[in-house]
Amino acid sequence: MNRFLDLADFPREHVKDLLGLASRLQQHPQPQALAGKVLGLLFLNPSLRTLASFQSAMMRLGGTSVVITPGQGTWQMETRSGAIMNGAAAEHVREAVPVLASYCDAIGIRMFAEGRNLGADLAESGFRMMADLCDKPLVNMESAVNHPCQALADWHTMDELRVPERGKFVLSWVNHPRALPLAVPAATVHMAAQRGMEVVVLRPDGFALPEQIMDKARAAAKASGGAVHETSDRNEALQGAHVIYAKEWGSPQHYGDAEAETRLREYLGDWCIKESWFKTADPNCHFMHCLPVRRNVAVADEVLDGPRSVVIREAFNRMVVQMAVLYRLLRG
Repeated sequence: MNRFLDLADFPREHVKDLLGLASRLQQHPQPQALAGKVLGLLFLNPSLRTLASFQSAMMRLGGTSVVITPGQGTWQMETRSGAIMNGAAAEHVREAVPVLASYCDAIGIRMFAEGRNLGADLAESGFRMMADLCDKPLVNMESAVNHPCQALADWHTMDELRVPERGKFVLSWVNHPRALPLAVPAATVHMAAQRGMEVVVLRPDGFALPEQIMDKARAAAKASGGAVHETSDRNEALQGAHVIYAKEWGSPQHYGDAEAETRLREYLGDWCIKESWFKTADPNCHFMHCLPVRRNVAVADEVLDGPRSVVIREAFNRMVVQMAVLYRLLRG
């Protein structure tokens, strides 16, 4: 394995093998496995879990990491191709990425969607440009429409909790003051489909996931024996659910139009997950969210602090699965 950019790049058996390695490393640490190795981490967007979990994973395997956050101790960076650099940015990623790669044994890049042009973001044009500049093993730490590390951690969490592989997985849109990227919902719906689950995307009108994302998930479901569909019917979606996974995302229908987006979500305050959402779910239904989360806007305290919530476990498992990813990238 030379790159970890998308779970869809790997057959289901390969993903399960990687999860098996994660479990073995968790139970039987190898503190010298990556001794002398250096991981470069380029964060073009903020992070808590991704930053801390990758640094911790590398240290637990005996390696070290270099963190670059443009504008915080380093030059501001330009990402646009063909830009006339007469503004704040003093360095372009076309030089920065190869230079960082030359110092390191592997690279991780985090670059969110621009949120202006849906087609460009779905094409991952910005991330792909930077990936082409890197000649070392590369990890996607969240791009415009993908977050494979989060998806892998969620899969591992469900395995630990013994959630049935053929169980019902509900990805539910929840409220947020503004539009958020499609990366986590896109990665999540694909992950659950690849795992073989009955996947239901629950969302209000106007927030249907782009067909490109849904088609990719349906292809994964076809290969795994799962199923995928969307609905705005909350009762139908939640009936018998084994997992309710909450996530905020912007309206593809009004992509890049903040004013129209605000009008659309003005009356969606009831899309805040409360304990009442679990009435018809499986008795052992778990609540999941990638974090960070707006309390009592997206999810009520009673759910986040209740026994169904596994959000802290999910966050811990980011480190666990990333240890496996780094091990495969740097030791084969």
